[in-house]
Amino acid sequence: MKLLIYSHSFAPSIGGVETYVMLLARGLADRTVGVTLVTPTPADGMDDTGLPFRVLRRPTSRLLLRQLRAADVVHIAGPCLLPMLLGLAFRKPVVIEHHGYQAVCPNGLLFYEPTHTACPTHFLEKRYSKCLRCNATNSSYLRSLVKLLLTFIRRQACKMVRLNAPISHHLNSRLGLPGSRVIYYGICDPLKGTKSLDKERCEFFLPLTFAYVGRLVNEKGLPVLLQAVRQLKGAGYQFRLKIVGDGPERSNLEEMATALGLRDCISFTGQLQGDALQTALGDVSVVVMATLMEETAGLAAIEQMMRGRLVIASDIGGLAEVVNGVGLKFAAGDTAGLTSCLQGVLDEPGLVGVLGSKARQRALGLFLQQRMIAEHLAVYRELLADSDPSILASCPSSIGAGDRETVGEDHGVPKCT
Repeated sequence: MKLLIYSHSFAPSIGGVETYVMLLARGLADRTVGVTLVTPTPADGMDDTGLPFRVLRRPTSRLLLRQLRAADVVHIAGPCLLPMLLGLAFRKPVVIEHHGYQAVCPNGLLFYEPTHTACPTHFLEKRYSKCLRCNATNSSYLRSLVKLLLTFIRRQACKMVRLNAPISHHLNSRLGLPGSRVIYYGICDPLKGTKSLDKERCEFFLPLTFAYVGRLVNEKGLPVLLQAVRQLKGAGYQFRLKIVGDGPERSNLEEMATALGLRDCISFTGQLQGDALQTALGDVSVVVMATLMEETAGLAAIEQMMRGRLVIASDIGGLAEVVNGVGLKFAAGDTAGLTSCLQGVLDEPGLVGVLGSKARQRALGLFLQQRMIAEHLAVYRELLADSDPSILASCPSSIGAGDRETVGEDHGVPKCT
């Protein structure tokens, strides 16, 4: 089977989509699927020859057309208009993997910029003036209008493809697209082959260390976290907080931490990855995600759950779905609610081990790479059975019992085989 994966963002760029695409392409290539990955992302010094699949960067229109014609199945990471429309024109089986809200929201975030709150689906409710105002907050009204018009086209194209694959049930309900099937993210197990997780290990890191890992942007709700930390410090609790990541709000957050008198218990590490990230998180017991927006899945939460860490998260969107039953949740934007969760852990640190162990078991059951690969292969086989059954002989049907998972790094990106 010849599979074309199109992703607007790819390594060496860093992000959830980039991580997902790399793991998917590696896993499929290792199962004898002929994968060609097409992306407009430049290499910037990255050597693609070590990857087990072919990478075409910034292809000409002619080359893109040729690759689409040659593909048996077209998989697009996000509803990118050009490859979607071309795939439909060539009558190819097209799968759209939805990582965001681009099919129902002009900014793709379902986040209403004027009030910094989750959007109540203005586009679907035909309140288009709200969409124009939202996107004009950070750009011009002309650009906002263009985004709105493109959303109409994008949504219609998504209705015409063979399969839409949202990454969470929450996202699926928000998109409301026909022919949809939820396929969760799948990642490597970083603890496989190591000593079994000690349920009490985190209790020995005193004082407890909390952490946020991700982009420093408005919609992540970091001011709510800082306000909660101030209340805990004022109540006499001893703890540490690490802010891991970078973004346009970093300077504002550092100024806020100083103004609140928190610099002695908070550290800003900047953007970290690979071994440097794991070293920084070595003494972290709890990861906090105070997002204000409806996260589609929460890859950062999945990664920390897989490592057996307790996750405290806003009860909103796909993030709430991911941590359901194995983490602590509070209403988005509710400083008092977050303070109560943090205080509960400080008062009863045994929760770290108990819930951290449950989080890892949930992650192993739902979010492993092997499961993600198997579900994609099943989808491709179904599509080929309808369009060209003769190709099925070269398409693997499942993941064998002897498959093994290993963890490594190649150019700073995850590798599972």
